[in-house]
Amino acid sequence: MNGKTDIHPDAVLEALLAKGGRSNRRANLAKMHELCRKHYEARSRDFSLPAIGRLAEAGNVMKGRALYNAQSADYRVLIEAWAAYAGPPVPKPAKVLASHEYLIRIEDPAIRSIMQAVIAERDKLKAQLNVLKANTQVTVDRRPLGATIPVAPGMQSVAVLALSAQLTPSERDSLQKAISPEYLGERSLHEGSHGEIINERGRTIFEVGFARAIRKILGN
Repeated sequence: MNGKTDIHPDAVLEALLAKGGRSNRRANLAKMHELCRKHYEARSRDFSLPAIGRLAEAGNVMKGRALYNAQSADYRVLIEAWAAYAGPPVPKPAKVLASHEYLIRIEDPAIRSIMQAVIAERDKLKAQLNVLKANTQVTVDRRPLGATIPVAPGMQSVAVLALSAQLTPSERDSLQKAISPEYLGERSLHEGSHGEIINERGRTIFEVGFARAIRKILGN
């Protein structure tokens, strides 16, 4: 249930108990009701069957998988009553991308801006690669900007450029500076043996292959 109701689950329990039935069923309904009450008082809004099933099994009320049986309809009605009374669950916070975690750890705004551009370019290239994978026949051309090549009759000419050919002089200089020993040293950083960037505490700021990847982009 997505909406919130003012109907207290106590009234729902009374209606379920009034149906009669075996004493064992009535006792378990009361136990389930108390379990849900404690869950509610703990300020939890997760009254999904998996969540309540785990609590019921831990409290020796019933097996969690039994809630899905046709005979457990009354238990589900009671749980749904608590779910409606508690209101919809609080939305989970958006997952932070690993690349964003790296960026927020960079204190220098200049190098952070450069790395953000590198990550954006990487994501763009991934999207382009996915498009290329969708084509059954692709001709790769590494000639300078504007070059086209003839292909089989009826097919469109294709030109795929090396990334370094698309960089402006300022972009190339920025990337080259970002991994230069002098620039890294001024910020107490250095490049590891496998292309990772490490700070003065020995913590890896950018993972293995980072500097090598930039050099490949530059065509070095």
